[in-house]
Amino acid sequence: MSTGDPVSWFVIESGWKVVDAEGQDVGSVDEVVGDSGDDIFNGLSVSTGLLGRPVYVPSEQVGRITHGHVQLKLTKEQVRHLDEFEEPPTSADIEPEGAGAFRRAEAAIEAPIHSHEERLNFVTRVVHAVRRILRRR
Repeated sequence: MSTGDPVSWFVIESGWKVVDAEGQDVGSVDEVVGDSGDDIFNGLSVSTGLLGRPVYVPSEQVGRITHGHVQLKLTKEQVRHLDEFEEPPTSADIEPEGAGAFRRAEAAIEAPIHSHEERLNFVTRVVHAVRRILRRR
C-alpha cells in the first residue's frame, strides 16, 4: 500500500488499485459513486476479477485514499461477500408519481445521484479487464 498523502475521493479514477485492510490486492476501481456537487461520497464499484461482476463497497468501508490506491477497512474474505454493484437510480427515477412534468424534467437534468454517467456494461468490463492485464506485464 502506498504511504503517500491522503487525497480526496474526487480524484479517484477508474483502474486505481484497491487493497484490503491488510494491504492484499482486492481488485481495481470501476466507478466512483457520489454527488460531486454536494460532496457526498457514497462508495465504489470494485472489480475483483478479470471478467467478474463488480461489487459495491460503501464509503463507510473505505479506509484510506492515496494517489492510485484505495485501502478498504474490510478483509479480502469480507469483500467476496459484498453485493454486486448495480447502477444507482437518478433522482428522476425516484421522484414521486405526483411530481409535475417540469419537476421531473428538471430532476433528470440537474440532480443525478452521481456525476459519473458511465454504465458498467459488458464492453466497459472488457476494457477494464484488458487494462488490468496490460498493467501486470
